[in-house]
Amino acid sequence: MNSISRFDPLRHDEIDLVALGKSIWRQKRLVALVGLLFASLAGLYAFTATKEYEVESVLRPVAMNEFDAINRSDIYKLSPQSSLMRVAASLDSYETRLSFYRNNPELFEPFRRDGRTDEQVFDGFNRNSLKLDLPDAKAITANTYIGLKLTYPAGVDGVRLLNGLVAYAIETERLQVAADTDVIISNRTKELDGKLVIARETYENDKQIRIAKLLEGDDLRRAKLQDELKGLRLQLRSQRNARIAQLDEAISIAQGLGITKPTTPSALGQGEASTQGNVIRTEVNNQQIPLYFMGADALKAERQALRQRSSDDFSAQRVAEIAKELHLLKVNREVEMLQARENEDFFLKDVEGYRAELIRLRNLGLNLDQLKLVSIDRLALEPLAPVKPRNVLIVLLGLIVGVVVGVAAALMRHLVLSHQNPA
Repeated sequence: MNSISRFDPLRHDEIDLVALGKSIWRQKRLVALVGLLFASLAGLYAFTATKEYEVESVLRPVAMNEFDAINRSDIYKLSPQSSLMRVAASLDSYETRLSFYRNNPELFEPFRRDGRTDEQVFDGFNRNSLKLDLPDAKAITANTYIGLKLTYPAGVDGVRLLNGLVAYAIETERLQVAADTDVIISNRTKELDGKLVIARETYENDKQIRIAKLLEGDDLRRAKLQDELKGLRLQLRSQRNARIAQLDEAISIAQGLGITKPTTPSALGQGEASTQGNVIRTEVNNQQIPLYFMGADALKAERQALRQRSSDDFSAQRVAEIAKELHLLKVNREVEMLQARENEDFFLKDVEGYRAELIRLRNLGLNLDQLKLVSIDRLALEPLAPVKPRNVLIVLLGLIVGVVVGVAAALMRHLVLSHQNPA
């Protein structure tokens, strides 16, 4: 019976477990000592490790009326949501953070370590210390917010650093909006000035074309009138010469017939006697009386007058009309008026809208110095306690680890003693 009981596996295990428990209990001082040792080491680490703090700033959209002036100007469009996302993008921008770092080196002095360059210091700060909580760009509402958290070691003015970074990003975006607005106004002003210049050049070109056409028309009319006058004078001279030739022929006939005074065919047929006295005869017929019946004396007098004539202009009414027209063509009053215009901008076409827009742009009076892009819902405040290390948790974990290690040591000691002193 004793042999059977000695080799019963179940009985043997129960005895080992009980013995094991009693052995650990007997070594409770060892377990406690190891646990206290680990707890002390954990506490030493917790209270000597560099403390890290965390601050947070929260930004929300501003009211729509903040952008009323700039939106009504039709120059730049802003909404509370788009403005919030602009600031969020600026806070998330590597360039903005780097610029703030370079402008405020004293705030980052505690981050510096021996052998680390400025770029390495900033890169470590940018990757490990800042965390930006961004909303979904497709679901932005009036209650949307963005949060920026900064984790920093003791010795860093984290409140000033975070608030400064937020203010810097907001100011950067405000300056960017102001710069964009100035550029847009400048570009539109230049565009409108350019359109006015084009309108002036077009007007000046049209005016010169009109003057040229008027002067050309006058020159053409003057040339035609002068040609007509020359032709008319030539015609009159030819008519005068033809008349002189007729008079020469008539004088010859009159002298041949002995007609010295004006007479008629009937009187000529009655002889010389019939022409004596104070008798006036009137003869009516439908035939033209030959010229020589005027008598040689009258014909000679007319011929002499024609030969002594220096100009035939008076003999044609058209010559006087041409002279009048030529005199009027000496000066074109329409050309004079066009050339005498002092302020030609009054005569530009379709530029009223350009001028009105220029006046509006130059008198906008936008004051973007006080433009509020976002509302700072929560400024970073001095933290009441560090977030790292968590002293109580570290000590508790050290104690637990120490107890576990102590128990393990007690078990190892029990096993060693059991093998050295087998029952």
